[in-house]
Amino acid sequence: MKVELRDLPPDERKLVQQRFEELAAKRFAPSPKKPRQEVWWPRAPLDGRAFPEGIHPPEGDTTFNESARLIGAKVMRVVGSSLMFRNQPHGPQIKRLTGMFREAVRVAENYGIRMAVENHIDFTADEMLQLLTEVGSPWLGINFDTGNFLRLLDDPIKGMAKLAPYVYATHIKDLKVQKGVAADEWYFFSSTPVGEGVVDNGKLVQLLADAGYDGLLAVEIDFLHPDYGNDEDQAVARSVAELKRLADSVRVSRSTLR
Repeated sequence: MKVELRDLPPDERKLVQQRFEELAAKRFAPSPKKPRQEVWWPRAPLDGRAFPEGIHPPEGDTTFNESARLIGAKVMRVVGSSLMFRNQPHGPQIKRLTGMFREAVRVAENYGIRMAVENHIDFTADEMLQLLTEVGSPWLGINFDTGNFLRLLDDPIKGMAKLAPYVYATHIKDLKVQKGVAADEWYFFSSTPVGEGVVDNGKLVQLLADAGYDGLLAVEIDFLHPDYGNDEDQAVARSVAELKRLADSVRVSRSTLR
């Protein structure tokens, strides 16, 4: 039996929301590096697209799959490594992650929730492809971050050409160099509104469409370039407008081909 949040009576729905907020308070607690965190809770009736990434659990909590199922998530974003380990040997990391994800996909299948592992300024496109193919399960794909490959000096266009069939979710971002920042800092390439940086997101969206992707194009602004005056709301609004334009252009081109 499949139960989604919209199927629950109001009192049970309230309990699920409280559970989400407890998890979010732990996962998104302010820190010196990130003094302000915001979490969006969709209060409207949900379907699988309303909250595509599920819930990030605090360490040691194993109930997140159930929470994700209750809110109707079909895809849950997960992370294998991070930029903290990008300069350590990647082979042992991928080998260990392969074993972990081979176990995790069995749980994911039981819940009917596909996992999407993000390229988290950790692995190149070839390494992500290696991880996905070695796990070899339709319950594990990629949350393709269009900026993070560039931060490893790995071409995101070439990466998408290899990984598009495995994309279950996206973080769409655009980047440009921030002068005065060391080139080995992750935010040397800082975020801009989509369409105003060096990432060819139009080409990336087209590659996704060609591969039959039907998920969300989710904007992510992580470290906003100082040229934008810390106005994240405006950066997001401009990004959403650009992504709508790109999505519409893909629809028009596909309808023309039919």
